[in-house]
Amino acid sequence: MELSEIRTKIDAVDDQLLDLFLQRMELSEEVAAYKNEHNLPILNKAREREILAKVTEKSGEKERYAYHLFSTLFELARSRQAELINAPTRVQSQVEASLAAGGPVFPQTGLVACQGVEGANSQVACDRILPRGNIVYVKTFEAVVSAVESGLCKFGVLPIENSSNGSVRAVYTLLQEHNLSVVRSTRLCIRHELLAKPGVKMSDITEIYSHEQALGQCSKFLNGLNGVRVIPCDNTAMAAKMVAESGNRHAAAISSHPCAALYGLECISDAIQDSDNNYTRFFCIAKDPVIYAGANRISLIIACDNKPGALYEILSKLAALNINMTKLESCPVSGRNFEFIFFLELEASVQDPSVLPMLRELERSCASFNFLGSYTEV
Repeated sequence: MELSEIRTKIDAVDDQLLDLFLQRMELSEEVAAYKNEHNLPILNKAREREILAKVTEKSGEKERYAYHLFSTLFELARSRQAELINAPTRVQSQVEASLAAGGPVFPQTGLVACQGVEGANSQVACDRILPRGNIVYVKTFEAVVSAVESGLCKFGVLPIENSSNGSVRAVYTLLQEHNLSVVRSTRLCIRHELLAKPGVKMSDITEIYSHEQALGQCSKFLNGLNGVRVIPCDNTAMAAKMVAESGNRHAAAISSHPCAALYGLECISDAIQDSDNNYTRFFCIAKDPVIYAGANRISLIIACDNKPGALYEILSKLAALNINMTKLESCPVSGRNFEFIFFLELEASVQDPSVLPMLRELERSCASFNFLGSYTEV
């Protein structure tokens, strides 16, 4: 048989498949109406398992492909049912309230809490997110959260992850423990320099101060030094300020180029980060959930049941709707063996008719579900 003849037959089968698929989806809509009327859950795992067992038994050596085909059909049917079933969920109320509170333009002014001192990378992120904002400097990430939670500041800016050194787990923990909303994000290209007092040489240095994330981002440079103590501190700009204000000519700081001019220091060695592709992302948080126009990212913290296939069931919901997941990271639950929470970031808009039903279904199916916010990255 010629290839053209085979393709003609495939086209005919595809037409039949499409007709049958549309019939199946219409029947799923009838199922949704029944479940809606009788307050039944969308997921019926026992029935799905029964159908899959029948399918694999009938499919012979192609059972693996048939299994995945029908698994995808189930997910698409559940996604459609989620759009039609109107059982209220917490995430739906949160998203609707956030959209109502938002506006067409993100604010350019306001009090914003920032960990560190003048010259910190967080300060640069603040200026990018709120160009005319009034920065309130605090000592710790916890203090940033407290300033926003108490109403002292309208916004807070926190580093969330670095391309070389991974996530800032302490910040994710704070977001999990406190009822705050992510309303904006930005990313900065980070360049680290070794700064010291004027006239100090590399051979004079016996102590280097910086934030632990910056130290991790410069590990290759630091590992090449002998007889030098590496001392973590709260912030790269604070490290530069401390070296500048001390009388110690054997101390240096890993900090940024602007901090050299700001605190009267000189660069001994520049671009000492492990990778030139070194970016840090920052979240802008607010006390009240707000979604501004153009928001196209969603951040979640979820936990699923500790059983085989639990995470796959969650990810398949995204795949069925062609939603791009830009982050998936697991973190062990303290005090529980082999149980994890997951940090997810999605490229999606809650204005998309299929996204809110998907979030509702995730909330129903996850052991825990925390909607951090929907926002734009600048």
